[in-house]
Amino acid sequence: MEPEVVSSEMLLSPIFSFKKVQMGDKYPKGQARGRHWKHLKQILQAENFQAYANGKPNYLNIEAPPSAYPSKKFCDITGFEAPYVDPRTTLRYANPEIFKRIRMLPNEYVQRYLSLRNAAVVLR
Repeated sequence: MEPEVVSSEMLLSPIFSFKKVQMGDKYPKGQARGRHWKHLKQILQAENFQAYANGKPNYLNIEAPPSAYPSKKFCDITGFEAPYVDPRTTLRYANPEIFKRIRMLPNEYVQRYLSLRNAAVVLR
């Protein structure tokens, strides 16, 4: 470049009039621009749980009541949500194609699928 251009004061202004919040104010130098997530271990280390009373809930002694909603049923073959149950084998299925496959399964395979769900039933 020519020396006149380099020595001139033709730099862009760091403040843009059309922006409400300037980038330098929003993100100071050296600070990450993304959202910083803390892991549970970091939260536990940051808190002083020994100073809390035993009766107060915190991350170490949190307990949740059972859900008010019924548990979801999942297809034993595919893992999708299963609105149907085969009355003969009691296997849950998601669509008619899976139902056809369930009906073709030998009894020993059906027993294995039921044992995975802890619902082993002796089939007749």
